[in-house]
Amino acid sequence: TLRPFERDRKAVVSTQSTGVGGSRILASPMARALAARKGIDLTQLQGSGPDGVIRAADIENVAPAPAAPVAEIAPTPAAAAPAAVVSADGAYVEIPLTGMRKAIAKRLTQSKQEVPHYYLTVDIALDELMAIRGELNKSAPSKLSVTDFLVKACSNALLDVPQVNSQWGETAIRQYTNADISVAVATDTGLITPIVFGANTKGLKQINSDMTDLKEKASAGKLQPHEFQGGTFTISNLGMMGIQEFTAVINPPQSAILAVGAPQKKLVPADNEKGFEVSTVMNVTLSCDHRVVDGAVGAQWLKALKGYLEKPINLLL
Repeated sequence: TLRPFERDRKAVVSTQSTGVGGSRILASPMARALAARKGIDLTQLQGSGPDGVIRAADIENVAPAPAAPVAEIAPTPAAAAPAAVVSADGAYVEIPLTGMRKAIAKRLTQSKQEVPHYYLTVDIALDELMAIRGELNKSAPSKLSVTDFLVKACSNALLDVPQVNSQWGETAIRQYTNADISVAVATDTGLITPIVFGANTKGLKQINSDMTDLKEKASAGKLQPHEFQGGTFTISNLGMMGIQEFTAVINPPQSAILAVGAPQKKLVPADNEKGFEVSTVMNVTLSCDHRVVDGAVGAQWLKALKGYLEKPINLLL
């Protein structure tokens, strides 16, 4: 068995580099890793190993360098979070995984591996919705958003087509009688999906109030587990970021998620002299779990959603 200094000497063959003036720096791999982590300049050290090899023990006895470039790139609010680590050559930064990021990775990887996704896309005209929203916002203390209308329309469509408001189980499919709508919200620490519970029982004003409160809590990291765990259906809206269309990964154990793009002005066929007109159109894509939601059922649900959004007066009844 090699003694510690012999192991360092054996490993140093592949860890030689050139210091100031062309002199060689002899150090073991472990010593180099420790030096990079502590920000120590190897050219300033005298090794205790054979032929002056710098060993791990030599690094451990040296105080870290006073300069702290890592602190400048550490997450701002994360005093308790692990610090990012800069590589020895400065080529990259390793950012430790947070609990939220690990959970996101695990759930979405599981979803894509285990859930047979398929996708249905439709364009929805928003001209009447935008007109009604504009009228309501003239007197409303809190301005209604397109997402508020989406939450209400999705909840109504889920009651119309309850097969989509379901979850797969090993022995049965669980079909829910209320629509608890999860809405994807981006935060500094990752994606979270606060829930508007019983959206089918609430009006647009109450949904708007719930959404405002949930977004504020999510941004401040103050959501309680019961406010984001569960839900029967998810909406992911990237329209406010200018994304025209995309597909979303199902949030298990739910069976569907709606990806919402940005409203755009488009020429559409019309019964007038020109034969066309300019309309505000939004692209949405429904991702479905084929174990629970057959293609025809998904299409039926999108038809119901389209009906509510294109004739939003029905959402006010």
